[in-house]
Amino acid sequence: MALKTLEPSEIVASAKSSFLRQISSMLVLTSSREKFPIPQNSHDGFLVANLVKDYPSNVSWNSLKIFIDVNKNILSGDFKTMSRIIGIDLGTTRSAMATVEDGEPKIIENKEGERVTPSVVGFDDGERLVGKPAKNQLLTNEENTVKSIKRHMGEDYEVELDGSNYTPQEISSMILQKLKTDAEDKLGDEVEKAVITVPAHFDDTQRQATKDAAEIAGLEAERILNEPTAAAMAYGLDDEREKNVLVYDFGGGTFDVTVLEMGDGIYEVQSTEGDNDLGGDDFDEKVVEYLLENFEDEHGVDLSDSDEAMQRLRENAEEAKKELSSRESTKISIPFIYQEDGETYNLDQELTRSKFEDLVENHIQRTTDPTKKAMDDAGVDSAELDEVILVGGTTRVPAVREHVQAITGLEPDKSVSPDEAVALGASIQAGSITGEMDDILLLDVAPLSLGVEVKGGLTETLIEENTTIPAEESKTFTTAQDSQSVVTVHVVQGEREMAKDNKSLGQFNLEGIPPAPAGQPQIEVTFEIDADGILNVSAEEKQSGESASITIEDQARLDEDEIEEMKEEAEKHAEEDEKRREFIEAKNKADQLISQARDQIEEHGDKVEDSVVEGIEMKIDDLEEFREDVEMEDKEELEEKVEELEEKLQKIGQEIYGGEEGAGGMGGMGGMDPSNMDPEDLKEAAEKMNMGQGGPGAAGNAGEDVVDADYEEVDTDSEDKEE
Repeated sequence: MALKTLEPSEIVASAKSSFLRQISSMLVLTSSREKFPIPQNSHDGFLVANLVKDYPSNVSWNSLKIFIDVNKNILSGDFKTMSRIIGIDLGTTRSAMATVEDGEPKIIENKEGERVTPSVVGFDDGERLVGKPAKNQLLTNEENTVKSIKRHMGEDYEVELDGSNYTPQEISSMILQKLKTDAEDKLGDEVEKAVITVPAHFDDTQRQATKDAAEIAGLEAERILNEPTAAAMAYGLDDEREKNVLVYDFGGGTFDVTVLEMGDGIYEVQSTEGDNDLGGDDFDEKVVEYLLENFEDEHGVDLSDSDEAMQRLRENAEEAKKELSSRESTKISIPFIYQEDGETYNLDQELTRSKFEDLVENHIQRTTDPTKKAMDDAGVDSAELDEVILVGGTTRVPAVREHVQAITGLEPDKSVSPDEAVALGASIQAGSITGEMDDILLLDVAPLSLGVEVKGGLTETLIEENTTIPAEESKTFTTAQDSQSVVTVHVVQGEREMAKDNKSLGQFNLEGIPPAPAGQPQIEVTFEIDADGILNVSAEEKQSGESASITIEDQARLDEDEIEEMKEEAEKHAEEDEKRREFIEAKNKADQLISQARDQIEEHGDKVEDSVVEGIEMKIDDLEEFREDVEMEDKEELEEKVEELEEKLQKIGQEIYGGEEGAGGMGGMGGMDPSNMDPEDLKEAAEKMNMGQGGPGAAGNAGEDVVDADYEEVDTDSEDKEE
């Protein structure tokens, strides 16, 4: 069914009407929260003010701004006639697609007449096979067949098929291309765009790789949508009640858990956690290991040396897992599984549900901590949860369902097929973009914190984990060396205090900084995450206007288990990291104070008694000598020496400005009290925040003149007030 062509005025009118309904809904959502007046001096503020003139003017500007950012083209009249947009669940083991017809999301069957398509690609005598035909040849042509490629998305990885090497993006594009072609055949319309889902814990590289795969397939990824969020949309389409919902998404290759507030067309993600290296495939491998061990005990033969035998074992293990979802036991029979010296071996084993549950117990338990942390981060306990939604084929395992109920205290909702919920939700988001469905407002979150490496190798976070996206945050930094013309901005992702313990996403150089004393240049670093979760980082030197930026794409190569490992490591080392941060900050303050003390002596030494200058110089030498070889356990002594030097420095201020008390110990400014300083001195002190030597070896890669960004944030508010 082709879409109706709308006149421009109809599109804008429809969008505005929908927008007004959104606002009305958001008034309920934000009624108990801090409210901010809508800005009247910006285009967005003017637009909103006019659209909501019949509604209260004090609504959540953040929520409104996000909605505008997503819908700005239509709201401003800058629109294009929308082509068909479908929803695609690009899964690890199987994929599905859906569309909106007559206001309802519906699964699109593939050309084989099935509602899901195996995520398998193969070649047979040069012919490309995708889906069921490829899966069917796994036994006979395994070397030219690949499955579960999603586990390698965003990695520097290739698979050889039929004599050629393919990246995960290329393999995924073949799956997407089949889905696109099958959808066009079923719908009778050209499909050029799609909303494509990814695990909530996919990082920037993996999301970008998914968009690249779509582009290769001839599809524009209109949105990259988190799978649990999509599933919640499928379950909550007709429910206007406000409620807290936990989505437990256990698929073939990944696990995610997300907590949302939803109701009346608003879906606000509160938190998300997960494990990118845990899924139903791992259940199958446990069964395979069990069969291998029993077979070797019985026959003295190790089947793991036979590729064909292993593939047959995996196929039967998967089938056994499915059968045990509805049966207490199953018989695994594989005739002629192995031949040696003219002797033929058969495999015949019974597997009970109880034994299967024992085999996979550890995998099920691995979902406990992410689930509890997601609830903690969202600020809800089991009593405050209204609903639990199961997504992904692995949730069909009875032990998994029982585990979820034990954690949450709620019986999960089973009203929507766990294999289809994500695709249906993606189509709802697609329908909201085209205007086929109204009243959908999605507020998703960033799964991990994002920041830059700063002085001492610390991480300065700009965007916290579980921040609502789209999001934009800026901080101002400065240089660490005199006449420094280049800085390196090193972007990291994770929850650890030390940058080296987080994932490096990439780095870029900001060049052309005008020669100036250390601490004087003002460099504004901005992080922007779009609605797809793709990160763009920019840096601008304010005086010269020089700028540089990076979109995080293939620079980040997260292994599938790295995100979860990073979170576990962060929790494990939280106390240690905090102590290290405090120690490094103490050393930074000492360096800062030594530099400032020398500047003060040079500038004001002739205005005070010689004994004061001599006392300060002695304290400088003492601190500098102690700082040289200081260890972490000496932090308190270092702080004491810093305080002693600060007290000595106060005497300069007392003698020059006649103050009785001198500086009050303003940490970022080396202990100088701004009330006792003239504007120029205050500005100079404020600019003594340093950006200098970065991670080991990085400067060498960037060139002799490049100094890695050892940032420390600059407080620009006080400067603005003085100018």
